[in-house]
Amino acid sequence: MNRRRRDLVMLSVSCFLAIFLTGACPTEQATAAPARRSGIAQRRPLRQSRPAPVRPTSRVSANEPSALENQPKMSVEKSVFGKTADGVPVDLYTLTNARGVVLKMTNFGAIVVALEVPDRDGKLANVNMGFSNLEGFLGKNPYFGATVGRYCNRIAAGKFTLDGKPYTLATNDNGKHHLHGGQVGFNKVVWKAEPFENDSGVGIQFTYLSKDGEEGYPGNLNVTAVYTLTNDNELAIEFTATTDKATPVNLTNHCYWNLAGAGSGTIRNHVLMINADKYLPVNAVLIPTGEVARVTGTPLDFTKPEKIGARLDQIQATPVGYDHCFVLRGQAGQMHLAARVKDPASGRVMEIHTTQPALQFYSGNFLDGGPGSNGYRQYDGFCLETQHYPDSPNHADFPNTILHPGETFHEKTVHKFSAE
Repeated sequence: MNRRRRDLVMLSVSCFLAIFLTGACPTEQATAAPARRSGIAQRRPLRQSRPAPVRPTSRVSANEPSALENQPKMSVEKSVFGKTADGVPVDLYTLTNARGVVLKMTNFGAIVVALEVPDRDGKLANVNMGFSNLEGFLGKNPYFGATVGRYCNRIAAGKFTLDGKPYTLATNDNGKHHLHGGQVGFNKVVWKAEPFENDSGVGIQFTYLSKDGEEGYPGNLNVTAVYTLTNDNELAIEFTATTDKATPVNLTNHCYWNLAGAGSGTIRNHVLMINADKYLPVNAVLIPTGEVARVTGTPLDFTKPEKIGARLDQIQATPVGYDHCFVLRGQAGQMHLAARVKDPASGRVMEIHTTQPALQFYSGNFLDGGPGSNGYRQYDGFCLETQHYPDSPNHADFPNTILHPGETFHEKTVHKFSAE
C-alpha cells in the first residue's frame, strides 16, 4: 500500500514537471505530437503561391505571369475569304506575334485587312481602315490597305518616253492621268502567298508576275512583297522586283490609319511629325510642277509635331486637305526616319522608317461616307505612303525610277507601334 502510494506520488511529480517544462504530461505528449505535425502539414501549402512547375526549365518569379500560360504564341492561320468575279479563290491570313498583336492580310491585292495594336492600357484595337469582307475590296474603293504598283501615285496624261519609245498607260484618274498602276493595278490581282515564321516574328511573302504590256507597261516584272509582323510590334514591308525590259517601278503600301481605332472619327487631333524640309508643289490636278520647295512658313511644315487639323483648312485644294509628296531627310537607300504620329487620346504611336526618298501624306480628303469608302467620312483616316516622286518618268531631275534588266528594285519600310 505504501509502495503504491509512493508510486502515485512519483507519477504526480513527474506529470507536474512535464507540464512545467513541456506543457503536457508524458502520456498526453505522445498523443499530442502527431496533431502538431498534422498542423504543420496543413499550413505549408499556404506559404506556396503555386505548385512547383512540371517542367524544370520553366522558372518564373511568383509576381510575374507565366510565359507558358499567359503569353500568346506566334501563329499564322489561313481561312477562306471568298472568290473573285472570275472564280479565283482568295484567302485571308491571320498573323499573331508573341505579344498578341494581330495582322490580317489577303492575297487579293496583297492587302492589309486589319492591324490590331494596344493602347496605353494594353487594349487592342484595329487601326487600319478597310473592309471586313472580300466584296468591299473587289469593288471600287480608295486603295484601302493595298500594295500599289507597278507605279504608285500619278503619271501625267498616262504617258512617258523610255529609250526613245513613247508609252501610253491607262488614264484611270478622272480619265486624264495614270494613278496607282492603272485600271487593274497590283491591288486588283491575286498574289501567290507563302506564310513564314522565324525568331523575329511571323509574315507572308507575296509574289506576282506583272506581264509585259500589262496596263501599258513594258517588260515582265517579277515582284515580291514581304510583310512581317515582328515581336517588337513592327509591321515591316520589303519590296523587291526584277525585269527583262526597262520599265518604271514605284511600289508602296496604301494603308489608311486611325490610331484611335478605325471608325472612331476624325484624325484632326492626331499629332504628326514628318522628317522633311521640302515638298513637291502640284498643280490643280495633283501633278508635280517639277519644283522642289521648302515647307518653312507653309501649312506643310511638320518638322515639329503638330496636329493634323491645325492648318488643314489652309490648304488650297478641292477637296481641301493634304495630298502632298514630302522629300525626306536622310540618304535614299538607307533606313532613315520618315514620320512619327501619335493619337493623344489612346496614347498609340506609329513611327515610320524607310529606305525610300519620299513620303506621300494624304488626309483622306476624298472619303465620302459612301459604300466605296465603307462609311468612312472625310478625314476619318490618313495615309503615309513611302515612295519615289510622282511622275518621275517625265522629270529628268527627279530621282530615277527606271529599272533595267540585271538590276533589282529593293525598298523597305518599317512601321513601329508603341503607346505612351
